[in-house]
Amino acid sequence: MQGGSSGIGYGLKYQARCISDVKADTDHTSFLAGTLSLKEENEVHLIRLSSSGNELFCEGLFSHPNEIWDLASCPFDQRIFSTVYSTGESYGAAIWQIPELYGELNSPQLEKITSLDTNAGKTKCILWWPSGRHDKLISIDEESLFLWSLDVSKKTAQVQSHNSAGMLHNLSGGAWDPHDVNSVAATLESSIQFWDLRTMKKTASIECAHVRNVDYYCKRKHIIVSAEHESGMHIWDLRKAKVPIQELPGHTHWTWTVKCNPEHDGLILSAGTDSTVNLWLASSSSNDELKTESQVDSPTPWVDPLLNSYTDYEDSIYGLAWSSREPWIFASLSYDGRVVVETVKPFISKK
Repeated sequence: MQGGSSGIGYGLKYQARCISDVKADTDHTSFLAGTLSLKEENEVHLIRLSSSGNELFCEGLFSHPNEIWDLASCPFDQRIFSTVYSTGESYGAAIWQIPELYGELNSPQLEKITSLDTNAGKTKCILWWPSGRHDKLISIDEESLFLWSLDVSKKTAQVQSHNSAGMLHNLSGGAWDPHDVNSVAATLESSIQFWDLRTMKKTASIECAHVRNVDYYCKRKHIIVSAEHESGMHIWDLRKAKVPIQELPGHTHWTWTVKCNPEHDGLILSAGTDSTVNLWLASSSSNDELKTESQVDSPTPWVDPLLNSYTDYEDSIYGLAWSSREPWIFASLSYDGRVVVETVKPFISKK
């Protein structure tokens, strides 16, 4: 099914790549978005969906000193988030806190809780402990993984352990397994590596070309989805990862990011440089247990998994975020700074 966007829009002042669901805000459907302006002072927008569900408004606007390349909201405190940023010459990462009385201030300033400095390669992303209140987080740079212990009250973060992916590897991002907090998937140019945080050792890998992004199924163990530049998307069962259990065609240009729904099994979003967001319903989500061993070793036949394409964009889409509070709702962010919030429930009911 093809169709333009019928969602609710909000415009950032500058170009942008990063948007995150504010999972810890259980009273509102909220998102954080960060800008990517080389010459101007960058901004973090706290965007909220109205109670009527028909308006997006800016709940808070905060100055950020550098270009924001990655942004992730803390899962247990709605005022805390992380950014990976570029100063033009180098990359850094930090944990920030929104001031408590920001709504009453004319020019609210973010409070930097601490920096995540490793003096290593370019930091690519920050991963928060998957759920609940916990002081652990991970930073991934081009060469290594670092496991941190964060103390918000003392405004410190200490490296607990780290390891290098090796001279021949160039890490680009990753995802923390919500079913096994000791396991992290890290993306490289031509593979996905799996790390055990207890030993900081690689335990397995999947070879696949031009991997851009990965995400775990939130309600099903052992299932991961990869987004790959030219070849679209693959769904993998990590117990038998020689071949994917399903292949999705992705986008007409590079498939850039993929996000699995936090509640509804097999419901997947993807976005790419073709200025399109695709909504998928993966058939493998409902019949994995019914497959024989020989069937698991073969890709699932393609049975029109595309529910809808949102095409009313004018630029590449790099940011996607499902709402944890209202799992039928997602936000997308295109490079020109346009945020669109959509509801997917009508397409599910038609399937």
